[in-house]
Amino acid sequence: MGIFIIIAIIAIILIVWINIYNGLVKSRMYTQESWSQIDVQLKRRNDLIPNLLETVKGYARFEKSTLENVIALRNQIAQVPDGDHEKKMDLSDQMSSSLKSIFAVAESYPDLKASDQYNKLMEELANTENKIAYSRQLFNSSVSSYNTKLQTFPTNIVASVHSFKPAAFLETPEEEKQTTKISFDDQGL
Repeated sequence: MGIFIIIAIIAIILIVWINIYNGLVKSRMYTQESWSQIDVQLKRRNDLIPNLLETVKGYARFEKSTLENVIALRNQIAQVPDGDHEKKMDLSDQMSSSLKSIFAVAESYPDLKASDQYNKLMEELANTENKIAYSRQLFNSSVSSYNTKLQTFPTNIVASVHSFKPAAFLETPEEEKQTTKISFDDQGL
């Protein structure tokens, strides 16, 4: 009778261990899947950029350096190794800033702003930028859930035995965290 109790206890421990291990694997996969969603949106944006640049180039011939910067960043993003999330997001943030410059340039060209093709591309890019932001939030949420499992008992024991490593959060660049100082004098008040 005692041997059956020992076997039952070992079986229960083994089942719990397997469930915890599988939960860790699922969490790690959700984190990887959420990064993949970011990657898909970055690719989508990179695919839209040549069309945008062609449209803008026809109107904004004098804004060559802005266009060249966007092209250079697009090419750099395409060359970043798959595992280097931090580098890819850093370049992506720079790309977002450069795209804002193109949007600002367009303000100086009323014909460009009136172009249907330009407006469709701008709408697609705006939607893609929103999807990138959402995907970043999803990634950080997945990382939080996964890392929490790695640090809580008894999951931390199973994670340690099987060498699960924590994932890194995507962070907002410092320049985006800073607020613009506004005074009443600046506003003509």
